[in-house]
Amino acid sequence: MAETATTAPRAPLTHRRVLKIALPIVLSNATVPILGAVDTGVVGQMGAAAPIGAVGIGAVVLSAIYWIFGFLRMGTTGLAAQALGRGEGAEVAALLSRALLIAFAAGAGIILLQAPIFALSFTLAPASAEVETLARDYLAIRVWSAPAAIAIYGLTGWLIAQERTSAVLVLQLWMNGVNIALDLWFVLGLGWGVPGVATATFLAEWSGLALGLWLCRDAFRNTAWRDRARVFDAARLRHVAAVNTDILIRSVLLQSIIISFLFWGASFGDVPLAANQVLLQFLNITAFALDGFAFAAEALVGQAMGARAALRLRRAAILPSIQGGAVSLVLAAGFAIFGPAIIDTMTTAPEVRAAARDFLPWMVATPLFGLIPWMLDGIFIGATRSRDMRNMMVLSAAIYFAAAIPLTAAFGNHGLWAAMLVSYVARGATLAARYPALERAAA
Repeated sequence: MAETATTAPRAPLTHRRVLKIALPIVLSNATVPILGAVDTGVVGQMGAAAPIGAVGIGAVVLSAIYWIFGFLRMGTTGLAAQALGRGEGAEVAALLSRALLIAFAAGAGIILLQAPIFALSFTLAPASAEVETLARDYLAIRVWSAPAAIAIYGLTGWLIAQERTSAVLVLQLWMNGVNIALDLWFVLGLGWGVPGVATATFLAEWSGLALGLWLCRDAFRNTAWRDRARVFDAARLRHVAAVNTDILIRSVLLQSIIISFLFWGASFGDVPLAANQVLLQFLNITAFALDGFAFAAEALVGQAMGARAALRLRRAAILPSIQGGAVSLVLAAGFAIFGPAIIDTMTTAPEVRAAARDFLPWMVATPLFGLIPWMLDGIFIGATRSRDMRNMMVLSAAIYFAAAIPLTAAFGNHGLWAAMLVSYVARGATLAARYPALERAAA
């Protein structure tokens, strides 16, 4: 039988192999802000504020909805990597079918429920009549690509499990490139305005799904992808549902920490709020950089767990963490040295610059404190120890809120940043306490 991604033999675990997985993800993440900047810049040429606000609100609404289904990416990676580690090519193929079915069902549900969903969104985030009208025009077009956008989560997770992150990079570059080219044509060339931006994204997402399916064509060479008995096997479906539900709960709790941080920051006044927004861009940079190594851990740990190879699992956890640690040190040093200059490029307001500099040391510490929870998240996703992730996040969120209340009361915005670091320590410590059980399960 010809060797495919679903039957490929295990290669030695080396730093080179980890980098081969991680670097395309880092590059892929780096392209994400470019698209948002182009969307904003294109509608900005219309000479009015309302189109910019409409595109911004519309994109945020859909991103928040799609974010709910982020579990599909993580759950698919862990489950597919383990099936690959066990040598179960048929199950690897069937997992892709299950992910696509979940995505299409979710996308169809969003389309059917778009009216109440968007009404609720504008109730929670009211805007001017003009902005809301334009945003509704934007959403009315983009919502029809919901099945494709969610399906791409599943395709991405499946590719990461195969260590095919270069294909993920190709997919991201394709979608962003198509989106940008169509943005320029529809808005600047044809004068379609906000609907042009939405149409560009709609076409980019469906074309991305088509490309993603082609990149995953190995799965369709195995007839198991259409084996109804396997794809709809009750026990496997229950396991998929349990893993994805736990990851969803964990992600909601993590999001509650981030949202509370933003709301708490707003209570300290406009200047600290603006400074926090500037510094959160440093946090995004950290996430983009460390995600690649966490994703490498997902794939490699998942394969080792599937093969029931405890020593291999330990190496799969350690090697990406070493490389992630080196990157964290570089980021911390870079923020310390170049942080003030970066702040100055992001804002011209003197009082915001001064406040951001005052809080910058917390941002210098973030890559160092965030490394362990970031990497352990990847390790536990790969091992599909989702119940541990859920339970430890419940505990970590409780610790964060218990720390944030007295710290913010005593130290204001400095206390808020300290509480954020406490959440990192709590997440890292609680998951680390469960790691020995993970190795025992692998053995």
